[in-house]
Amino acid sequence: MTADGVMRAAVVTVSDRAASGEREDASGPALRAALEAGDWEVISAEIVPDEATELVAVLRRLADEARVPLVLTTGGTGLGPRDITPEATRLVLDREAPGLAEEARRVSREKTPFAVLSRGVAGTRGSSLIVNLPGSPRAVVEVFAALAPVLPHAVRVLVEDTKEHPSP
Repeated sequence: MTADGVMRAAVVTVSDRAASGEREDASGPALRAALEAGDWEVISAEIVPDEATELVAVLRRLADEARVPLVLTTGGTGLGPRDITPEATRLVLDREAPGLAEEARRVSREKTPFAVLSRGVAGTRGSSLIVNLPGSPRAVVEVFAALAPVLPHAVRVLVEDTKEHPSP
């Protein structure tokens, strides 16, 4: 969040094929458009391969150096052997926020029974909220729409609390 109250966010697409240029990233731009339609300022949009070390580095940079209040990932949350987004995210989280991930699965479950296979997580690192979202363009927009009403409040509480009570 900026001094003028604008909510800032970053989008990280996790996909081997999109990172290598083998296919165009569709979920990242769809998520960015949904954020911008909701009056969020997207200050970073990146694509990384399904490599834990790379995703961990990006999440740490966005949270610790860029201090982006909301970091949304898309992709890499399924059961495939290369789907490492939840594991990499857990490596950087200070605290989990399971209700966000539970709501993401619940909303997706209304559209497809395969939603129960999602392993996405959510939580905080410093004053950043990090949330794993699905990799399909349709699903990422649907899930973001369901979470959108609570995200500004969550970010405000997190940012204000970390200003008042910084980590040691």
